[in-house]
Order: sequence, then C-alpha cells, then structure tokens
Amino acid sequence: MIDLRLLREDPDRVRASQRARGEDVGLVDALLSADERRRSSGVRFDELRSEQKALGKLIPKASPEERAELLRKAEQLKTDVKAADAAQHEADEETKQLLMRLGNIVHGDVPVGGEEDFVVLETHGTVRDFGAEGFEPKDHLELGEALGAIDVERAAKVSGSRFYYLTGVGALLELALVNAAIAQATEAGFVPMLTPTLVRPRAMEGTGFLGQAAENVYHLEKDDYYLVGTSEVPLAAYHMDEILDADKLPLRYAGFSPCYRREAGTYGKDTRGIFRVHQFDKVEMFSYVAPEDAEAEHKRLLDWEKQWLTSLELPFQVIDVATGDLGASASRKYDCEAWIPTQGKYRELTSASNCDSFQARRLSVRMRDGKKVQPLATLNGTLCAVPRTIVALLENHQQADGSVHVPPVLRPYLGGREVLEPVAK
Repeated sequence: MIDLRLLREDPDRVRASQRARGEDVGLVDALLSADERRRSSGVRFDELRSEQKALGKLIPKASPEERAELLRKAEQLKTDVKAADAAQHEADEETKQLLMRLGNIVHGDVPVGGEEDFVVLETHGTVRDFGAEGFEPKDHLELGEALGAIDVERAAKVSGSRFYYLTGVGALLELALVNAAIAQATEAGFVPMLTPTLVRPRAMEGTGFLGQAAENVYHLEKDDYYLVGTSEVPLAAYHMDEILDADKLPLRYAGFSPCYRREAGTYGKDTRGIFRVHQFDKVEMFSYVAPEDAEAEHKRLLDWEKQWLTSLELPFQVIDVATGDLGASASRKYDCEAWIPTQGKYRELTSASNCDSFQARRLSVRMRDGKKVQPLATLNGTLCAVPRTIVALLENHQQADGSVHVPPVLRPYLGGREVLEPVAK
C-alpha cells in the first residue's frame, strides 16, 4: 500500500498514477474522503473519552443534588463514546479496504500505455539466420519430443491442457538450469531458499496478487490457502511483522519453488508446447533494502538476469514495461525477452520489479535505523522460469540434425554433455 501522507499531500500524483495504470481514478477521492472521516472520527472519539474521564472524576466529589445530573450526563457520554468508537472503526476499515485496492505509485520514467507500449532499452546477442545455415528451425515441442525430453500428450491425459512431463534429458535439463541459476545467485550473495507453495490469504494479499491478478490465482476454498504463482509471495512474507536492523540490509534470497497460474484470459494463446503452462518451476531473486537503495538494487537485479541469459548464449532484449502492464505492486519493471526463432519475435523470460515500500507496508516489514523505524523496500527478479528457458534454449541452440548445443554453463550439471542428441523412436 502507499503512504497515506503522500495521498494527502499530493493527490494529483496518485490520480496520475492510477490514470497511467488504466485503473479507477475515482478510488483516490473515495480514499481521501474515507481518510478524512477516519481522522475526524478519531478526534471526536478522543474528545468524548477525555470528557468522560473528566466527568468520572467529578461524580464522587459532587453533592447529592449535582450527582444525579452528572450521572445522567455520564450515561449519555457512554452512549456517545460507543457510537464514536464504532464510527471510528468503520471509517478505519473503509480506509484500509480502499487503500488495499490502490496500486503502487508508478515511477515517473515508466512509459505510459498498455502491453505493447514498452520501450526497448538494450539488445544483446545475435539472432541466428537459419536460412543462411541451410535449414528450417523446428519449434521446441518437435525438438523436445525428438530428444525424449517433453511429453505433453500424456500430461493432457493425466492433467489436461497446459501441463507437461519433462522426461529423460528434459528432466536433467531442468535440474541443470536450476542448479546453475542457484549457483550464480549464491555467488552473488543470495541465500538459497526452498519455499512453501501454499500460503495464507494475508501473504497473497500483502504482495498484491489479490487485486487485478486474482483471476490467475488458484484458491483452495476448503482450507483457505492459495497456491503461489511465484516464490516472490513466500519470500516477501518471510519477514512479515518483523523489524529488521538497517545495518543488516540488504537481505537477498533466491527462492526455488513450483509455481501455479490459472492463465485466465489467455484462451488460444501459446497453446502448443510448454511456453504458457499452469504449473512450472522457477528460481526467483528477492531483496529487502533501504528505500533510498531501491533503484540501485533494481539495476543490480537486472544485471544479474542479463548475466544469466548471456551465460546461456541466448539473444535477448531488455524492455521498460509500460504502466498498464506493471501489476499492482511494482512501480517499475524491466523484462528480459529472449528471441524465439519459430515465433519470429522476442518473448518474456525474466522480469525485475521495484515495489518500493508497497509490499512492506502491507506485510508490516520495517527497518530500524537508530531510533527511527520505517517501512523498507522490496524488489524481485525472475532468474530462471524453467519451461520458457527450455523453449528458448532448444530453439536457439538447435542444429540441422535435430541435436541441441549445450552452453558451457550447463555442462557441469549435465555430466559434461556438449550436445543433446535425438533418441531413437
């Protein structure tokens, strides 16, 4: 959530942010009104309680003639205090509910617009010209089936569409990717974590995934648990309701977990293969930092993602995601998109988001710097979303005979293999 003081002092900035996101601008005025009622009702309650206490001291000293009138006033005050307390509680709850619906304040440099209005910041690597090499590239599913690495037909039989098995060398490739990603993150100072994938509502709501993103979240109603779509959720909630020492920051964690997404609203998109699926594994970077260090940490997360994709020898571009595609918690997000040969375009592989103090305020994660206690900043960055990375690897590193080149960074985790070979049917 945002700081209410910012809302009061600069409501036009908050309105502009909502407008840029394509969200309800009227929510800002509703929240201002609720906050005013919350504060005025609080003042009214305090005044009545003070009057009640003062009257309580007078009654024992009053004469019999005065006591009856004072007791009558005391009864009336008791009723008024109870009503004021209820009004204060109602206004406070309304303010909290409205505040939880408000997205983070968009960074001033973020391009305004929807999904297609991003700005390309950098391009890395060289896109292969398969025509010049004398063959037509196969897509990842055809390659994966020939390698004995991917089985979507049996997954559909067992679980339905948008599920998959990784088999044989496919399973080994996932383990290689995860181990290599964790190794890079550990070397960079991240603490490796295996996180829960079932979380309570507060953890999911606190990270901002129960707003416009709720349609893509799996909810187990009987037990009131949510299946996470990213280990960002349990990592953000790890220090929930804690006060961290400023001199211990930054705290950096690299979480590995299965992730679950309903993919609502994507009917007909990426239906072939394993690019867009309901369940996948992912390595996620997460940072807790002082607010003044958030922008620098954001660039560092992006640099680690660029280092990772470069080590995989993938051509990719870095984009500044537009306001309408940010998600509620991010003030700014960079995506790294890898080139997918058979699609003839770049597709998202990693992302890095600066959430400022938005999640920390919702989850009550604070830092103590001397005597000052304040919310800190949180940031997250995908290092390796496994199936999409496999898609990019197979398609970009395929060879004319159907084999696939293995980048050196993965070879130690694949028994030294330099090439993945098709298997006999």
